[in-house]
Amino acid sequence: MPCTTLLVGKQASYDGSTIIARNEDSANGQFRPKKLIVVQPQEQPRHYKSVLSHVQIELPDNPMRYTAVPNAVDDEGIWGQNGVNAANVAMSATETITTNERVLGADPLVEFIPAQGQPGSADYVAEIPGGIGEEDIVTIVLPYIHSAREGVQRLGSLLEQYGTYEMNGIAFSDVNEIWWLETIGGHHWIARRVPDDCYVTMPNQLGIDEFDLDDAFGEQENYMCSADLREFIEDNHFDLSVEPSSLFNPRYAFGSHSDSDHVYNTPRAWYMQRFLNPYDETWDGPDADHNPMSDDIPWCRQPERKVTIEDVKYILSSHYQGTVYDPYSVIGNEHTRGIYRPIGINRNDQLAVIQLRPYRSEGCRAIQWMAFGSNPFNALTPFYANVDTTPEYVSCANNHVTTDSIYWADRIIGALSDSAFADTANANARYQEKVGGLGHRMIAATDEQVARLEGEDQGTDNVQIRKVLEAANESMAQQLRRETDDLLADVIYAVSLKMRNGYHMSDN
Repeated sequence: MPCTTLLVGKQASYDGSTIIARNEDSANGQFRPKKLIVVQPQEQPRHYKSVLSHVQIELPDNPMRYTAVPNAVDDEGIWGQNGVNAANVAMSATETITTNERVLGADPLVEFIPAQGQPGSADYVAEIPGGIGEEDIVTIVLPYIHSAREGVQRLGSLLEQYGTYEMNGIAFSDVNEIWWLETIGGHHWIARRVPDDCYVTMPNQLGIDEFDLDDAFGEQENYMCSADLREFIEDNHFDLSVEPSSLFNPRYAFGSHSDSDHVYNTPRAWYMQRFLNPYDETWDGPDADHNPMSDDIPWCRQPERKVTIEDVKYILSSHYQGTVYDPYSVIGNEHTRGIYRPIGINRNDQLAVIQLRPYRSEGCRAIQWMAFGSNPFNALTPFYANVDTTPEYVSCANNHVTTDSIYWADRIIGALSDSAFADTANANARYQEKVGGLGHRMIAATDEQVARLEGEDQGTDNVQIRKVLEAANESMAQQLRRETDDLLADVIYAVSLKMRNGYHMSDN
């Protein structure tokens, strides 16, 4: 899926949390309803079969409870996307990334081949299952891992065993670390630990630009990889370094530098880093250090100030505000507006921002901030992850269009607001600020309530704490619904005034 990822190390975030965030976007012309749910151990399959690739995997018999944001209509499988498990380990999967012909030639993707002919006939050829992919990864990994590092190890072993039919990037986090894994061809992979004082920008492109093979095959302090990666690089002449170096550049070796990258991918990295480091370099004009088409925009960077939840939401809702590339801008022209693919796009399905807070007890440590639909027009709302159920307003989506579901309410608001952007911008901004403020207030009040129960704290197994968090989530969902309904009324009024069949005379 086309997506955008932002990772924030604990020393780069405003409160010492690790933060992993990603937009899930549908393919062009598609819109997938999503919902936030909790998967209980008894609901987790023990024998897993992919709908798309038909790969079959035997899963361990000890899954943990976890949150997920699956497709509301499961005709193409689960597509769990992101969540937090009962060990307070988070995962986001996946960011579709790019590769090149050399990689595909050396280690082809493991694609599903349908059966040919009729069973029993002389010309019958049985199907050949494909590898694992975005449909599967959260389901087969998240319920079984107790740290971010363990997530990399489990997924890496599955990739080596079953292969994959697509290039993907996957984020893992716990309260101490964030790891980013990128697949290389059908069976190979690399992973790098996000520096604690940095953020990472990922716009649908293989991103890691520095890799220490000695560490990956030694202490694995900051790097991990597939077992034969060193031989894979040497045998296929992937190292493109001109001068000998102890560090290998995976982006040069395994990534792409195509013309389409320069309109679809690299401009998003440019804008994200332009926002978080506005004064560190020149971003605009002929003397810019990096421009929207630069292939050398760093994978990670120290921000100029610490990054907040609101910064994450702004970045992952952005459409090149303040530049001539903004499709809603009055400063651009028909040649500049809309030439680059925005981050906040019409086919955003959902945004999850997972915050793991070191200063709170395990029972209420994990917050899963959620937004649905097109991000420029929705609000990011917090929900505690250590719960047994989620509110109906965020979990009831299906193909039926109804304002009883936040997914569809947000889709309606986005479609209407886009047609009258200037006339609805203030109402949308007030709504986003109001919901965000209510969210922070809910977290503070609930944390205080949980603190009074800490004498009975049993980590994430305390049923009483989970009930408190479920009640807080339900209250948050009710407030979200009231504010969303009010916004929808304001947007409908503003758009109705712009209807082309209006007339200035009135008979009242």
